[in-house]
Amino acid sequence: MLDNEEILRLVNLSQQGDQEAKTVLLEENSPLIKSLIKRFKDKGIEYDDLYQLGCIGFLKAIKNFKAEFGVKFSTYVVPMVIGEIKRFMRDDGLIKVSRALKSLNLQINKYIEQYVSKNQNKPSIEQLSKHFGVEEQEIIMAMDSSKMPISIYSPLDDDNESLNIIDRIEGEDDYNLKMLDSLALKSIIKTLNKREKRIILLRYYLDKTQSEIAKELKISQVQVSRLENKILTNLKHKLSL
Repeated sequence: MLDNEEILRLVNLSQQGDQEAKTVLLEENSPLIKSLIKRFKDKGIEYDDLYQLGCIGFLKAIKNFKAEFGVKFSTYVVPMVIGEIKRFMRDDGLIKVSRALKSLNLQINKYIEQYVSKNQNKPSIEQLSKHFGVEEQEIIMAMDSSKMPISIYSPLDDDNESLNIIDRIEGEDDYNLKMLDSLALKSIIKTLNKREKRIILLRYYLDKTQSEIAKELKISQVQVSRLENKILTNLKHKLSL
């Protein structure tokens, strides 16, 4: 294992274009990258692809890291690697539903409501196929499209492409995540005590649940919840000053 001083030296050399230093850092931190990608192994992405994404995030960490951040390089690497994988899953890894299919599904639902109101029973797939003039398979696909996952960054509707789904669902948790993702808060987080820092690291950088944190810290889940709320309240207060 490399000590912190050697890691900083290699990072500095890498940022100056030293490929050998970059290779050494990547090889030495390969176990860390592999441990981080384990949580995504059942998300429909091949292990080799996950590892490549992890390496991309790691290389971005090398490029952007600064000693002034006041954190260990390995601590900085964690959200960069996880963020790269999550970004891929958000932008490329989800099933994309075409606008035409979504539009047809809306039309079908509207027609079914009108049909049931008038006839007291639902139309068959064959009837829907004839009414809309499309193949039965397309009717089924359109009706199933409402069950497919979509990106929260997709347009809310066809008439307003500037408004994304996330704009309508963003709430308190989203604010907390955005706030804690900001490197500008590093100086504020430094003021937390050791246990508070660990809770923030486990909860928002390692994606641990409150129950998992409670087991690791040997305290109750209720205590973790109270501490987390207290920490976030204090951070927001300091941020607003």
